[in-house]
Amino acid sequence: MTDGFVADASAMLAMLHGERGAGAVAMILASTVVSAVNWAEVAQKARAHGVDVDGLQEELAHLGVEFVPFTTAEAEVAADLWHRGMRALSLADRACLATAIVRGMPVVTADRAWTDLAIKVTVKVIR
Repeated sequence: MTDGFVADASAMLAMLHGERGAGAVAMILASTVVSAVNWAEVAQKARAHGVDVDGLQEELAHLGVEFVPFTTAEAEVAADLWHRGMRALSLADRACLATAIVRGMPVVTADRAWTDLAIKVTVKVIR
């Protein structure tokens, strides 16, 4: 198991927009991993809200956030989650969970429903 958390897009967006739970995410940035799939969702949704994301990845990396590729091992786990009945989860959600499963790390999210999932991952909800 690796120290730190895998952050999903909802947690990162809460922090970037200063929403409830932002402080909890800011406190763990130095040990946070974000998959490329989740970064795509963060960038997309931030841009949709008029946020300039140019240089944002570099700023977050400077604070300790590690951006990681979405591997074929994680892709297979994400597909397995869908086949195990987690069809209500988006691909980005399953990518986050798969990254956490493969790396043996807990996840941080704003999505309370994740605490009810039948998975072997610790889920920290920020709000």
